[in-house]
Amino acid sequence: MFLKRRYSVKDMFIWSRGETIIFILYAGLITVLYEVFDFTFLNVPWTPVALIGTAVAFMVGFQNNAAYDRIWEARKIWGAIVNTSRTWGMKVQDMVNNDHAEKPMDQAVLKEHKRVLIYRHIAWMTALRYAMRQPKRWETSHMSKTNREWTNMLHIPEKISKLEDNLMLYLSPEEEAYVLSKSNKQTAILYLQSKHIGELKRKGVIWSFAFLELENVLEELFTHQGKSERIKNFPYPRQYASLAYYLVKLFVFLLPFGIVPEFAEIASEIVPNHPIIGKYFIWLAIPFCACVSWAFHIMERMARVGENPFEGIVNDVPISTISRGIEIDLRQMLDELEDEIPGQFPEDQNAQM
Repeated sequence: MFLKRRYSVKDMFIWSRGETIIFILYAGLITVLYEVFDFTFLNVPWTPVALIGTAVAFMVGFQNNAAYDRIWEARKIWGAIVNTSRTWGMKVQDMVNNDHAEKPMDQAVLKEHKRVLIYRHIAWMTALRYAMRQPKRWETSHMSKTNREWTNMLHIPEKISKLEDNLMLYLSPEEEAYVLSKSNKQTAILYLQSKHIGELKRKGVIWSFAFLELENVLEELFTHQGKSERIKNFPYPRQYASLAYYLVKLFVFLLPFGIVPEFAEIASEIVPNHPIIGKYFIWLAIPFCACVSWAFHIMERMARVGENPFEGIVNDVPISTISRGIEIDLRQMLDELEDEIPGQFPEDQNAQM
């Protein structure tokens, strides 16, 4: 997703406002029990709390690195799709010709073959992006209220229109029926591409070397498709994600029991010289606990929402925007009129997918 403005710490607080309020109330409850009701037994030695915090930091750091690697790999894959798509358009334009044909083909028919090959490639990108947006049972970001709020700011074409309504724009009715009958529709489209250029080779419109070059491009597209499907279909290992999630909860639960007594001890040392400050110093444990709890929670949550880069949330790779950009480039290469070429997907509330 491309965002038209940078998201600040304020936005992150809004995104996690529910948890932030809970952290403040929880720290406040422990402080009141300790200071007002004299529940001084609510005391956990700071050393084990700090050790758990260290373990949590390592675990959450590992999860964030892994999640970012998945996002960055997905972005590289779709960047490669951009380059290979442009290569496909260039080679179709230059290699489908009558230079080696025994019976030259009419230029209008030749131009139509080029159009079909390029439109079919746009259909492949369309089928692939729809496949990447299909929900998986481990994709749970939509279950969070604030995640849904951010998602509603996005324009996600795959959630607005159906695949078949888009494929009909690029495929013949027979080809569309064939593709929709297959479980892996993007693979079926590449099979049609290979069959088509094979027929053109037999007619002499594509000579042998050009045929091999075009087949190599199709092989690259299969490779990019497989890599993208691998990220989509293989989730971040749940044992790591679950362990980080529960360790953060344990740390947040224990934190006030370690911090509040520490602040009470500091307050007792301050009282002789600064009685007013010392009297109220313990209450600073509330914002301190809330800040530390929020920091660990937000790191874990950022990793959680970044695990699946095609889910359709704020941190996703903008595959819809990328696909439409490639379509615009390819159709301009066909010298289509400007008003015949679709524009980029509309922006909605400063964001687009």
